[in-house]
Amino acid sequence: MAGPGSPCRIALLGGAGGIGRALVASLRSKGDEVIVLDLAETLERHPPDTPAIAVDIHSETSIAEAVGDLSRRWPTLDGFVNLAGYNNRIGPLADTPTDYFDDILAVNLRGLFLSTRAVLPLIADGGSAVLIASGLGQYIRPNYGPYAASKAGVIALAKTFALENAPAVRVNAVAPGAVDTAFLRGGTGRSDETAAPDIPVDAYVANLPLRRLAQPDDIVGPIAFLLGPDSRYMTGQVLWVNGGAYMP
Repeated sequence: MAGPGSPCRIALLGGAGGIGRALVASLRSKGDEVIVLDLAETLERHPPDTPAIAVDIHSETSIAEAVGDLSRRWPTLDGFVNLAGYNNRIGPLADTPTDYFDDILAVNLRGLFLSTRAVLPLIADGGSAVLIASGLGQYIRPNYGPYAASKAGVIALAKTFALENAPAVRVNAVAPGAVDTAFLRGGTGRSDETAAPDIPVDAYVANLPLRRLAQPDDIVGPIAFLLGPDSRYMTGQVLWVNGGAYMP
């Protein structure tokens, strides 16, 4: 891990998405070095102002190639954030096509597992990994069954990775509520990112104690906290960032 005040080397998987772009800007403003890993088409649509590596987390081969490229650039990392995931269908489980269920788990759970497993050996002693879960992983609501199941799995993976990599590397999770990004429109690179959100925003916000929809910067702070030294005695934890919608 870089010393106090020293720049850190941080890899962001899914870093070309809405939260990822805000996180890149925040980390770089503090002097950290960042490499973004994301789908080739997403990198083309939102080219980051920092080195980037194309990866498709459906493919174990693509992950191996991307992590090999990452390791040649940086033999060790100080931090890793796994933001990969999507959801572009809302409806009851009874009406959920099997291929959609399979793909949600393939990306949000299997892909996150494969990519995190591949990157963890590069993280230096004292480093940190942050996995992005969701409030829906425990605060179950109707019509989000596949996504909720995948994110519940992410929470379990974060805790297991934490136990199995301690004390060398800390692994924690951030579980946001709804955030005003392309995710609410079907996902970065998967949707019309200027369209209206798929959720009834006014009704959602009316039930939030903080009475507003989250913006990407609202999620950046908790991620940065878990990456940095102020959380050095935390591992296997979940930060729920949802405007008070869910209070476990």
